[in-house]
Amino acid sequence: MSPRTMPTSHLTPGNLIHELASRLRRLPPSCGPARLIGVDGHAGSGKTTFAGELASALGGAPVLHLDDIATHEELFGWTGRLLHEVIEPLGRGETARYAPYDWTTREFGPARELPAAPVVLLEGVGAGRRLLRPWLARLLWMELPHEEAWARGRRRDGEAQSDFWAGWVHAERRHFAEDPTRPFADHVVRQCPEGYEVLPGPVETSGPDQFITHRDGPPAVC
Repeated sequence: MSPRTMPTSHLTPGNLIHELASRLRRLPPSCGPARLIGVDGHAGSGKTTFAGELASALGGAPVLHLDDIATHEELFGWTGRLLHEVIEPLGRGETARYAPYDWTTREFGPARELPAAPVVLLEGVGAGRRLLRPWLARLLWMELPHEEAWARGRRRDGEAQSDFWAGWVHAERRHFAEDPTRPFADHVVRQCPEGYEVLPGPVETSGPDQFITHRDGPPAVC
């Protein structure tokens, strides 16, 4: 069975994420020995939760959160630092080292290590930007309309972060207008009351070889 082929008709929310993990393990390496998987979507769309569950299904795969790479001054201007500190070492099969940003103190903290594991998850807004896509084995997009996602994010962060969110929304709109991710996603992920639904992304073509939760008819109601 090829990495893109699987019997989709028997998937359930409980086993889908484990099937996805199995398929990701079988992909060819994309960044040195690692299969780098991008998880992108609007802020508040559920990327962090999904990436955590997927990492667990992968047996504890390392996750790099782009919130640790971005800063107040560089909401999206962090590409060069990410390439130098993380992508290039992983591409050489080496352990990457990066200093996570502390959003409270506005300083970089002690260095963390990111091993060149078989599967590494890159999670955050901008994970699928054009300069990173050559190193991605798969690109996943969390499907939630931006206004709904931002509303969730605002509720999560509270009134104290309202000024930050005002600036963030403007920056995110500009980012995706100039460098959209969704048109290049291999799979679209929707959160359901129980589990997730995974559908072919815009770069996929229709055929028997698609990774979807339901073979026939419209997507399941989530």
